[in-house]
Amino acid sequence: MLEQFMLDPEAAGTFSWFGWTDPGRMRRRWAENGMLSVDGGQLMVASGTEPLGFVAWRRIVTVPQSSYWNIGIQLLPRAQGRGVGTQAQRLLARYLFAHTPAVRIEAHTDVENIAEQRALEKAGFTREGVLRSVVFRDGRWRDSLSYSVLRDDAP
Repeated sequence: MLEQFMLDPEAAGTFSWFGWTDPGRMRRRWAENGMLSVDGGQLMVASGTEPLGFVAWRRIVTVPQSSYWNIGIQLLPRAQGRGVGTQAQRLLARYLFAHTPAVRIEAHTDVENIAEQRALEKAGFTREGVLRSVVFRDGRWRDSLSYSVLRDDAP
């Protein structure tokens, strides 16, 4: 499924298609560490045995001894608009707070991605601000919105 997101613009969707990339990269990561490490990972989002997408997280180190998690999600079109993204991101945040010392988890989304903005807010994230011209997609630089949830806010 990860390769499908890398090779099929329709599967990736408007806000997650950044052009064709090397699908072998995912195979290599899977062979190397099962896509899980102390600095991040990727897990499938599923309903029963039906794959719907994936969530990912990566450690962001600000200074020695200080880091937080950045999370992301990508869902197949058939899974969108059903609350799957809200639930998956809420569960990932709970897991990261329960199993790591992090006090902050953040997520970014395109300023035009209203559905993801709603999903993050429903998952307990707070909108923090605009990151101007931070992502190059579809032939131009685009702004993103920054969201976070703190351990004290934990969903």
